[in-house]
Amino acid sequence: MSLVLDPAAQDLLFREARTANAFSEEPVTEEQVQAIYDLVKFGPTAFNQTPLRITLVRSPEARERLVKHMATGNDAKTATAPLVAILSADNEFHEELPQLLPHFPQAKDAFFSERPVREQSALLNSALQAAYFIIGIRAAGLAAGPMTGADFGGIQKEFLDADHTPIMVINIGKPAAEGAWFDRSPRLAFDEVITTV
Repeated sequence: MSLVLDPAAQDLLFREARTANAFSEEPVTEEQVQAIYDLVKFGPTAFNQTPLRITLVRSPEARERLVKHMATGNDAKTATAPLVAILSADNEFHEELPQLLPHFPQAKDAFFSERPVREQSALLNSALQAAYFIIGIRAAGLAAGPMTGADFGGIQKEFLDADHTPIMVINIGKPAAEGAWFDRSPRLAFDEVITTV
């Protein structure tokens, strides 16, 4: 065995974990979301930046506003999931760098004074954080249904502002007893991905 992580945890986080398409009616609590965030906030990012912003869509009115922006096929899943999160990148993340990078507070101006540079960095690092968030959802014994099939321009206007770029929508909850999963699709093998130089 080359991995230190317990095989049951490996299954929970990766081998047996799946993208959920249907959920039970069991609610996802604020305490669960807090525990997930408190775990995954330690994932590495460049300059320790934290551009990910998470908007929890809980009210029926907000859910209805979101569903109209989801692509066909994603709309019904989003309408019925116990909890939905809009993940976005804060393009003004650099304002927090003096707090998050106290040994190098000048990074804010030295590297991120220009908006296009910030947008590129925010997109990459919030995507990293989104991946950690999905693993955290699985670690909580829940299933995640991440989706990028949506009108993100509409979602931005409906829920965010010009400084926040939506990157994905995630349905969250306990998987339904039936119909939660599609068959697992193939993955590339080690030799198709790994090159040693």
